[in-house]
Amino acid sequence: MRRTPAFSLCCLLAGFALAGCVGAPPPAAESAPASPTARATTTDLDELVADELAALEQEYDATVGVMAVDTGTGESVSYGEDRRFGFASTIKAFAAAVFLQSVPGAARDEIVHWTAEEAAAAGHAPVTSQHVEDGLTYAQLAEAAVRVSDNAALNLIVDRIGGSAALDDALAELGDATTEVVNDEPTLNTIEPGSTDDTTTAAAFTASLTRILDGSTLSAADAALLVDWMSDNRTGDALIRSGAPAGWTVADKSGGAGPIRNDIAVVTRPGQDPIIITVLTSRNDPHADFDDTLVASAASITLHALDRSTS
Repeated sequence: MRRTPAFSLCCLLAGFALAGCVGAPPPAAESAPASPTARATTTDLDELVADELAALEQEYDATVGVMAVDTGTGESVSYGEDRRFGFASTIKAFAAAVFLQSVPGAARDEIVHWTAEEAAAAGHAPVTSQHVEDGLTYAQLAEAAVRVSDNAALNLIVDRIGGSAALDDALAELGDATTEVVNDEPTLNTIEPGSTDDTTTAAAFTASLTRILDGSTLSAADAALLVDWMSDNRTGDALIRSGAPAGWTVADKSGGAGPIRNDIAVVTRPGQDPIIITVLTSRNDPHADFDDTLVASAASITLHALDRSTS
C-alpha cells in the first residue's frame, strides 16, 4: 500500500450518505479499441488482490485500471493505474467541477438555447431533447450532464467554460498532465489506435477528483453540490454502487462507449472517511460490448481490500 496526503471529506459528505440513486445505464456510444493487456506490477497491492483483478481480466477478456484512495489515512490500492483508457462520459463530472469553479453564481442562471438538431447530433440527450423550446440554465445543464449523462448538456457546458482545450487546461492546473481532453460528444467516445486523445488513467482521475473535493479547488458549497449531483447519478447503479459493501453510499459518474465501461466515485463508509475510486475497463475485442459486472466486481475487490487495510 502507498500513502498519499490525507484529508477529510466527512463534513462535505454528511448529507450525501442519505441520498438514494435510481436508473439504468445509457445506450453505448461508438466503439473504441482496448488498452494493452500487459499485467501491471503489484507494488501497491496485496498479491491476492492483484491475482483477483488479473483473473477478472482473463474472465472478461478485458483490461482493467483501478485506483482507490482512503481520504482519511492516505492508503491506496491500485492495479493497472497508469494504463490509458478512453474516459467516455466520466469526463462530465470534471466538466461540471470546472464549470462550478469558473462560472459565478448569477451567470449560472443564464438561460441557454439550442436546436433539436444539436441535441440529436450529440447522441444521448434525454433532458436537452425535451427542452429545445424553453431552454435551460447553465446550472441545470451541468446537473443534467452529471445526473443523466446528457451529451448535449456537456457540449454546452464545455462551450461555456471555453471549449475542450480550456477543460484540458483546467485539469492540468489541478496537476493532471495525463488526461487529454480533445473532442466533445459524441466524438470523444471514438479512440483511434495509438492515440491518447480523450483518454486518461485511473491514477490521474482519482488524483483529480481528490483535489477537486479537498477544499482547495471548489468552495464547500460547490463541492457539496457536485457530490449531490453525483449521488443521484441515474446511470451508475450497476457499477461501483453495485460492488460496494452493504451500507456504504456511492456518488459516482459513469461512462460507456463500445467496449469501454468506467466509473469514478466518492464512496462513504459508515463512521469512516470517504474513499475516492476510479475503475476503468475495456474489453479487448474492440467490437465487444462493455460489461457492467466487470466494473462492479473490480470495485468490490478493491474496496474490500482497502477497507481491510485501513480498518
